[in-house]
Amino acid sequence: MHFTKPAWVVHKDSSAKSDSTKRLSIFSVHVHPDGSRIATGGLDAKVRIWSTKPILNPASEASNKPPKALCTLTMHTGPVLTVRWAHSGRWLASGSDDEIVMIWDLDLNSRGKVWGSDEVNVEGWKPMKRLPGHESDVTDVAWAPGDRYLASVGLDSNIIIWCGFTLERITKIDQHQGFVKGVCWDPVGEFLATQSDDRSVKIWRTTDWGLEAEVKKPFEDSPGSTFFRRLSWSPDGAHITASNATNNKGFVFIAAVITRGTWTSEISLVGHENTVEVASYNPHIFLRNPSAPVATSNICSVVALGADDRSVSVWQTKSARPLIVAKEVFERQIMDLSWSWDGMTLYAASSDGTIAVFNFEPDEMEGIAPHSVQEQYLSKFNFIPPKLPEGYSHHNATLVQARPALTSTSSNANLFDSPVGGGEQVNVLVAKKNTKKKRAGLTTMSSVPSAGTGGAPPSSLSSSSTSRMPHATTFSSSNSKSFFPAPEEQPFGDVDYDMMNLSGMGKGKGRVMAMEEPTYRTLGGDRPRPANVPVRELGGAAAGAGAVGSGGIYLAVPTIMSKVSVQVEGGDVVFEAINAEEGTGGVTEIMYIDVGGNKTLWLDYLPTTVNHLAVTQSFCAVAMTDGSVNVYSHAGRRLMPTISLGSPCSAIDAKGDCLMALTQTGMLYSWNVKKGTTFFPPVSIAPIMPISPNYTITSAFVRENGSPVLNASNGIAYAYDPSMCIWVKVSERWWAEGSDEWRSQQKGTNNNSGSASKGVLPYIEGSISFDVTEGNQKQQQRPEWWNTALTLGHLETRLHAARLLDSPVEFRQTLELYAKKIADEGFRDKGEELIRELSGPVYWHEGKETGWSPMVAGLNKRDLLKDVLSIFARSKSLTKLGQDWQDFLRKIAAE
Repeated sequence: MHFTKPAWVVHKDSSAKSDSTKRLSIFSVHVHPDGSRIATGGLDAKVRIWSTKPILNPASEASNKPPKALCTLTMHTGPVLTVRWAHSGRWLASGSDDEIVMIWDLDLNSRGKVWGSDEVNVEGWKPMKRLPGHESDVTDVAWAPGDRYLASVGLDSNIIIWCGFTLERITKIDQHQGFVKGVCWDPVGEFLATQSDDRSVKIWRTTDWGLEAEVKKPFEDSPGSTFFRRLSWSPDGAHITASNATNNKGFVFIAAVITRGTWTSEISLVGHENTVEVASYNPHIFLRNPSAPVATSNICSVVALGADDRSVSVWQTKSARPLIVAKEVFERQIMDLSWSWDGMTLYAASSDGTIAVFNFEPDEMEGIAPHSVQEQYLSKFNFIPPKLPEGYSHHNATLVQARPALTSTSSNANLFDSPVGGGEQVNVLVAKKNTKKKRAGLTTMSSVPSAGTGGAPPSSLSSSSTSRMPHATTFSSSNSKSFFPAPEEQPFGDVDYDMMNLSGMGKGKGRVMAMEEPTYRTLGGDRPRPANVPVRELGGAAAGAGAVGSGGIYLAVPTIMSKVSVQVEGGDVVFEAINAEEGTGGVTEIMYIDVGGNKTLWLDYLPTTVNHLAVTQSFCAVAMTDGSVNVYSHAGRRLMPTISLGSPCSAIDAKGDCLMALTQTGMLYSWNVKKGTTFFPPVSIAPIMPISPNYTITSAFVRENGSPVLNASNGIAYAYDPSMCIWVKVSERWWAEGSDEWRSQQKGTNNNSGSASKGVLPYIEGSISFDVTEGNQKQQQRPEWWNTALTLGHLETRLHAARLLDSPVEFRQTLELYAKKIADEGFRDKGEELIRELSGPVYWHEGKETGWSPMVAGLNKRDLLKDVLSIFARSKSLTKLGQDWQDFLRKIAAE
């Protein structure tokens, strides 16, 4: 198996800088039936289409042929939660939290630059029809076998069935009592399955859309906090694998396998450590014994699961163990899975904004059968699908009749005649060019036909004023060549997108005028970066030098240098200041420079010299020697008025939207730049600064929640707690005297230089100054409980620090270590007190005022309690305590 994560598959915030590395969540991914493209839907309200060849072929990725990004579709007004290609490959359906299902169609005339951005569509997809009808977010859509129907579900608890040909609404089902978050079709075409937050899977008949069965048992204790409950039907029609199921009263996360006919779940896929979010079956059936005849006893399936524990597992139904388990593939939960039509590639999407690709070798998919075997097997169900709408056909003869029109010119023949790879092909429709002359215009929402208004499809899809499609516009069958252009077959290299006719206007017969690009300017005139500026110290004291704060505080201020610069994270951009030397009559200049293009993007002039610069993805900050601070956007706009601190900055730091400044006189400030507010009033560091010439602050940084952290030369790290209006110790080298966890942390840091960067607490502890000689001198006899007491004190300090510094991952990790230490030592009183703190009032529920908060460090206390009880129950000394409280929690949940 080959695994890859293409970094260039990304959804970005359109309001952010073009070179910003911030990724927005990807909620859905789906592979085109011919395997040449994938579609993704994300938080940016866009559908994006990508070529798969650069993903699967490193040489293609390096050459950018075909281009990686094929098209960006921008008609949705809210995050796109689901994308699904039709089985024909001609249409793409997308659902969004704007309550709309959109159907997209291939359009050769819509290639070119994306309106309002620098992106270029190298293939065109146009909105063919809007399908309004949902009253809340559309969470999932699915095409029926043969594209006979399209089903959509949403947070309005409704299921809407649309005709897969006319795209008109057939029926609306409203029998779920909670958000509907998943839908799938029986491959036979006889049933439809949906899964909802009402903790049920419902099976619907396609003959009358009545309820066939309801399955509740595996979902009685399932959490309702997942984004989706995406379920999947096996290709042999025998099973449904449903996500978000549990065993053991909610303490074991599983995927439930529901058997056709009896509609019961006797099989569970167990192993994930958190909720299973999505299940997806491989589209092929597998033979247990490839040499034996095709029979029910000889058939099995392969299913993939994605969970909130950031892992993907792949199971074969003939085995009790998974084929593979890929742990911590992503940084956040998995949102969607999709198999390629050949069954050899699995795509996974995550809310961290990335996708992962698992490409299997043939010997790893032993027993895979061709689709013809599946069709033969499904025929045993003897299900007769409903008649097609009058005037619509799947018959392949019409596709052949359309061929002369497609091959009438050499350019069209080159574009559409080539098959897409070997093996079984998927025939799909070709966008039909309109031969009548007309003026092109921008596509607006009002020009997109809507199922709610009864509008007909666009002219390229209808031959008359009626709502019928022409016979030439037919879907595919599986035994003839594909007319859909694969990305590598499209003439990307021959198109000059800068000279495309984007306006759609021409003069004279057959003449097309290219749109003239307007001339834009930058504040700096794109001038090259100043060369050979020597970096040296400048004479003269900083304004305000010598100022002493309360308590006699006097912090060092950096020496004024001729040039100060900082690299913008994730981009080839530098923020730079050139200080004018005193007495030369020069001015101090700051510049935002594109190093790759060797040009100045913007600049500004300042009245005094600069001693600090700081940059985040949101802003740039400049601290001057007269105690002033300027804050700029990445386009050079002042985001805040010039701040006057009264004395020069000893240190500044920035993170996210937060800016921190520590002045020479010991005053500390922390601002939310985005909101233009302060996290807390200015505070002095006098309480943590004893009067001593040998005592100083060695480093200072800030967290995204505005909490400042100061490292002092005495080996103590402090943070300011706004809720208590006091400085607190978040770590100190005292714990190194006897804490077992300090030693294991330092050992891990020494063995892996990158481990300290995994969290803020290891970073703080790794930066604390420690006198090795002093430590060696203190190797002496210690009291009996020395190590135990210091280890517990160290872990308790880390818990408070993780809460204050808003680090939920480290809070959970430290809590588990703390619980294990208590259990190992057999400290029942400490364990019971911890349990009661996390459980809260017995009959607490949301909205009940008790003074108890159900959250800590952004985590649910009772979810943390389950982890703690699991540790206690597995221990030797606190087993009964853990089991008793587990039983007690189950009783509370049952009531």
